[in-house]
Amino acid sequence: AVFPVYTSMLTLEWLKNLGGIDAIAEINDKKAQLIYSEIDLNPVFEGYAAKEDRSTMNATFNLTDEKFKAPFDAMCKEAGIVGINGHRSVGGYRASMYNALSLESVGVLVDIMSEMERKS
Repeated sequence: AVFPVYTSMLTLEWLKNLGGIDAIAEINDKKAQLIYSEIDLNPVFEGYAAKEDRSTMNATFNLTDEKFKAPFDAMCKEAGIVGINGHRSVGGYRASMYNALSLESVGVLVDIMSEMERKS
């Protein structure tokens, strides 16, 4: 029963050191804006959710053409991005951007998405 309390304490200390709830909310908004901006502007990708219904934590998207799947998957794997496959009933991709994921990590995915557009 001690371990959950200890990990909660570490998480809350980390959050406090970042600047608290408002600071992490701002970071999460920046992460979501970064990826959704790429999805909206890049013709290789399309979002699933309506703009007003989009999640800050999980960006769901798909490719506009299946021919991009193998190269995109390979580029993600090469960059160390794993586990972004969408739900088995929907397909596509889901980029989870939970609190511990850095803005820089989202930037890596966005860079790959931009590169896909240049290669298409």
